[in-house]
This record gives sequence, structure tokens and C-alpha cells, in this order.
Amino acid sequence: MPKTILHFIFDLGRGGAETMLVRVLKELKEYRNIVVTLYGNNHFGEELECDEYINLQQPFLLSFPSTAKRLKHIVETRKVDLVHSHLFWPTIIARLGVPKHIPLLTTIHAFIKSSLEYKHGWVRWLDRFTFRKRKSIIIGVCQGALREYLEFHQQPLQSGVVIYTFADLSKFSRHRLPKENREGLKLVSVGALRKQKDQAVLIDALTRIEKKNITLDIYGSGPLEFSLQKQIGQTGAQVRLVGETDHIEDLLPQYDILVMSSIFEGFSLAVLEAMAIGLPLLLSDIPSFREQCGNTALYFPVGNARALAKEIGAAENLMKNYESRAQLAQQRVRDNFSLENHLLAIRNLYQQQLEK
Repeated sequence: MPKTILHFIFDLGRGGAETMLVRVLKELKEYRNIVVTLYGNNHFGEELECDEYINLQQPFLLSFPSTAKRLKHIVETRKVDLVHSHLFWPTIIARLGVPKHIPLLTTIHAFIKSSLEYKHGWVRWLDRFTFRKRKSIIIGVCQGALREYLEFHQQPLQSGVVIYTFADLSKFSRHRLPKENREGLKLVSVGALRKQKDQAVLIDALTRIEKKNITLDIYGSGPLEFSLQKQIGQTGAQVRLVGETDHIEDLLPQYDILVMSSIFEGFSLAVLEAMAIGLPLLLSDIPSFREQCGNTALYFPVGNARALAKEIGAAENLMKNYESRAQLAQQRVRDNFSLENHLLAIRNLYQQQLEK
């Protein structure tokens, strides 16, 4: 009889944490997998492979105590052997609702010092309170995120484990069109249209570039779509908001450089996928991008549109430098951030906890 794993996440919008979970579930066939969400937003459709999918339809966030009772009922009636939570609210609810004899694993996807949620004192209090009430195995998607979270809870670094986010190399192995066969410079950015990603600085930078043969496509959707589109219209920037896509692996090879302006990240899936394809990188200088890419990317100061515009304007003359770094990035992904490495670590951790 296979063991039952309950995977608990906010919803199934097409973000990095959600994409990672859906891809991992395709491989964990040795378990009975139940996916539980707080809300019914599901952008994956039939891509989601699990034995049961439950949407708790939480009416509003602050009703989480009653949601915790419903989660406890699911854990008990489905005879769940292990619970794995992702992101802030599912983790808070899991700590309140999962019985203490059931192993609880929690993946931290963000650097909490820069997270917008943790700017609120009541959020920090709630995390600390529930952590003391119900400790769990803490998984960080990178060293920096794990270190910050354990320091926040005054726990030693060895009390957690790093399991890196991954790129699916079987999908992201398309051959890129040689640059000499294309005129101009085609930039691409991938991410939800939210304050965290700071796409406004990308648009600002494009307005500062006199060359008309440099364009930017931004893939993603989110609450800032209207304001960003308004900024594009007012400035005349060579930028398109092209919405979400289910096949980014087919589109990235058509571009010359991935540019990301995030204020903070956990461990960006979009960057890993670009690295796997061999797409050159121009990134905001934040700790998570540095941990991901090391010297395989070029960086600009966070929020500095002038500096970004200068880098983009010079990029056509520096493409050999960009391309050589991109080759190093491809190898870095294969060595450190593959699906196979991730699955091996997850399976080992699940097995350890289930044996206890």
C-alpha cells in the first residue's frame, strides 16, 4: 500500500513554486499524492497529475483557523502519512491543523527580509507563534533563503535542508537561433506582473534607449497589467505585454537576452530555464540571482533604470561576452539545478521522515 503525501499550496497559478510542484508530482508515482489548495485558481489543467485534488475554497485569508480544522479532517480521513506545505499561508494553516504525529515539511521559497508579506509585524508574529507551536522540517530553495528563515526563528542552519529549485532539462534544450541571423536586439522578461518583479523599471529603461531596433517582450499576468500598459502607452517604449504562455521553452530561444529587474526573489525558475537554454542573462543585483548565476550573468543595480539602459545600449557590442557567460550558465544548471538532483533529494527526505 503506497504512502499518502498531502501537498499543500496557496493555489495553482503559474508561478515558480506551483510549476515546480506540478512537475515533481509527475515523477512521484510511488506515492498516493493529494494536492490541497486554498483557492481554485488552476492554470495547469490536465498537467496536474495527482490522485486527488481538493480546493478548500477559503472565503478570506483571516478565516484560516477554521480552514486548519478542515485540513485536519482531510489528513485524518485520508490517512495521510506526510504533509508538505509551500508558501506562507498554507504553512501557517498546516502548523495549526496537521496532527503532531504526522511529519510536516515546509518549503521556504523566498528571502523573507525582502518579502513584502514580512514587512507587516503581525505576519512576523504569526509565523513565530505557529513555528513554536508546531516545528517542521524546513526546506530552503537556496542557501540564502534557508539561512534568513532560520535566523529569523533563531535556529541553527543545520536544522534545515537546501533542495534547490530546478530546470527541466528535457524541455529546455531548444537550439537558439544564431544572433547573426537577426537584426537588432530582442529582450525578454518572464514573471508575474507584480511589484516584486519591478517591470516598471524595464519599461523606463527602454524609453531611455535611442536605438529603435531594441525591443522587449514581457511574459506574465498580474495586478499591475493595467498600470504597466499605461506606462508603455505614455512613453512609447518598445515593450509588449504578451500575457502568460504554457510553452515558454519554445519561445525563449527566439530572444537574445533575458532581463529581470526583480527587487527580490526566492530562486527564480525563469532564470534557471533561461540558463538551461543558454540564453544570456542581464539581472538585477540581488542575493538570490547571485547564488543562482554567480559570474555567468551580468548585473545592474536594483531599480536603476539609467544603469540598465546603459547596459542594454552596449549589449549588441558585447554579445560575445554575454554568450560565453551563457555557456557557463548551461553547465551550472546541469551540475546543480537539474530535476534529477531535486527528485533524489526530495525522495530521500520523504523516506527519512516516513521511516520515523
